[in-house]
Amino acid sequence: RTLGIQFFCHLICCTIYEGSYLFREWRRAYIEKDELEKISLQNQLNTLQHQVNPHFLFNSLNSLSSLISEAPNRAEEFVEEMSSVYRYLLRDNEHNLTSLAAELTFIRSYYLLLKTRHGDGLTMEVAVDKQLEACQLPPLTLQLLVENAVKHNVVFPEQPLNIRIETNGQNRLIISNNLQRRKVRVASNGVGLSNIMAKYNMLGQIPPVIK
Repeated sequence: RTLGIQFFCHLICCTIYEGSYLFREWRRAYIEKDELEKISLQNQLNTLQHQVNPHFLFNSLNSLSSLISEAPNRAEEFVEEMSSVYRYLLRDNEHNLTSLAAELTFIRSYYLLLKTRHGDGLTMEVAVDKQLEACQLPPLTLQLLVENAVKHNVVFPEQPLNIRIETNGQNRLIISNNLQRRKVRVASNGVGLSNIMAKYNMLGQIPPVIK
């Protein structure tokens, strides 16, 4: 009877030890898997962020090329504005998220760059609730959307493109413009909207609505 009790206790101890060991191994494997997924996600986000810099430079150089032939006296001013904006772009694009306030500060600088190129052909209005300026979004989201609007629409003083950045009562950010599509297809590397959608998807957020 005594031996039976000892064997039973030994069996319980072995079961507890083995169960504890298996749980520790499972937890270690789970943590490693989670870390690998985080590293993979970060690498993918880094890839998307690095897409934006050449995308911005590509489109800025196209604008500069047009400006040199159309209004050479404004080309130098454009280069100065571009260098200032590009410094911001290189600094803030290293983070996964930034505040709406920072994005608005940047987009106002970027707007000055566009005004140098387009003059009275472009207007931009900002009507954002101050209480929402602490909310976060992927860096350069506004820049990509504004750039996309300018690239694919006619922008003339007699036919101005009007861009509006605002928030509504449902705490949503809305970027809109009047639609006046170019008849001639413009050169594009296809980064803009797809980059934004991919970032929101990787961050596990509700994707933006494009209309």
